[in-house]
Amino acid sequence: MTAEDRLAKDAARFAEWARIAREDGDSPAIPAATVVVLRDSPRGPETLMLRKNSRIAFGGMWVFPGGRIDDEDWNGGDDDIAAARTAAVREAAEETQLSVDPNQMVMFSHWIPPAIAPKRFATWFFAASVAEDTVVIDDGEIVDLDWTTPESCLARHHEGEIELVPPTWVTLHTISGFDSVPALLTSLSTRQVRRYATKVISGANPPIVMWEGDAGYRDGVATVDGLRHRLTMGTEGYVYEDSGAV
Repeated sequence: MTAEDRLAKDAARFAEWARIAREDGDSPAIPAATVVVLRDSPRGPETLMLRKNSRIAFGGMWVFPGGRIDDEDWNGGDDDIAAARTAAVREAAEETQLSVDPNQMVMFSHWIPPAIAPKRFATWFFAASVAEDTVVIDDGEIVDLDWTTPESCLARHHEGEIELVPPTWVTLHTISGFDSVPALLTSLSTRQVRRYATKVISGANPPIVMWEGDAGYRDGVATVDGLRHRLTMGTEGYVYEDSGAV
């Protein structure tokens, strides 16, 4: 896939979402949780990436382990963070057979897809290291895996070798540039948990998505002067700006 092909797919995906929203209305957001599984390597921190079956939601995309919060994850309570933590551990075990310690997970972001998205997961993002890194997938929902540095994963996306949705891309960007997993986790644990309520900017070429803190976020206008909190998805590569992030 060339950079032009990637740009065309991004634009076509958002256009299709807008069509579905016009015809069927906004879809409700499903509570979900994701865990960025980490290990140290001679190349620096590596994260586990999984490739989704092309026949299911986010098909063909490379993602982190995770999924919806099931009823049993609430354990009879009403603490959504605790339920998300439980779901993240369960999903990691189901999808990869990895054991993640819930007490060692760092929560660092929450993502809400745009209202026009046909399949919306309001997702808590956690990060954690694992002592045992042997991964087993079912070749059903998950069809491939890769332990990779964030930088390498972003480079493969830039070259059109793999597909990433904006939350995954921004997360990989966030965890890039660290020398070790402890340093990475310390950084995530000492910053404010970020909330990303995504807005797709209508008619933007190349495609642009924004989050709160961007000067153009309220009205959905990309050309407004001021602070920036956006991802521009051009043929020369994705550009993330967060001068307006809180």
